[in-house]
Amino acid sequence: MSFARFYVEPSQCDPELLSLDESESRHCVEVLRHREGDRVVIFDGEGREWVAEVVRADRRDVGLRVVQEHRTEPLAARIVLAQAIPKGKNMELIIQKATELGVAEIVPLISDRTIVRLSAEESSQRGEKWQRVAVEACKQCGQNWLPKVHEPVTLERFCAAMPEAELRLVAAIGNEARLLKQILAERVAEAGGLPRSAMVMIGPEGDFTPAEYLLTRSRGVLPLGLGPIILRSETAAFYALSILSHELR
Repeated sequence: MSFARFYVEPSQCDPELLSLDESESRHCVEVLRHREGDRVVIFDGEGREWVAEVVRADRRDVGLRVVQEHRTEPLAARIVLAQAIPKGKNMELIIQKATELGVAEIVPLISDRTIVRLSAEESSQRGEKWQRVAVEACKQCGQNWLPKVHEPVTLERFCAAMPEAELRLVAAIGNEARLLKQILAERVAEAGGLPRSAMVMIGPEGDFTPAEYLLTRSRGVLPLGLGPIILRSETAAFYALSILSHELR
């Protein structure tokens, strides 16, 4: 039997006194119509999951009694997606699918050719909204590791403080770009094993500019080829994450 899933922030996870916040409580009681005695699944986004029984069906504060606890191990490799923000709602789709594929962090990028431009307030609001998209994706697909979705940042700022990763890649077109299997074969020959962490950058609809590619190369980022067909930004993200997840597992 499958149970409805609800998210509880790690700081609020006390197995002796488990409860849902107001938003999740409202969804549990008013939308899904759960009542005392019903069972649900709770997860904290850090690998922990509980089967719990509703003991207080309050639409502002659902109380729960833990019945069973389970822990999900993280994926073999920690992957960070740095994604230039596409127009429309495609960023939400990218975050949803990246969450399903087990990405650890998502960094929305603003590059020279990014159409979307945001104020500081809008960046904060988008960051919060996109984090909620990741939470909903976890609830839908059974993912117990919630990716951290950062507020949008310029490419220059990202490159100045790039996250630690054994392998840094940028999706690229051109003679210098190599397939992942070629890059990994060279890595294994040099280091004796596969990387346990990776970062991949995906450009906007018009791609990164030549100057931006030079900037990424100065930070040790390798150009990654995704085949002979020019892919849409969101398709490139799904493809790159899929092959990374497969090859690094």
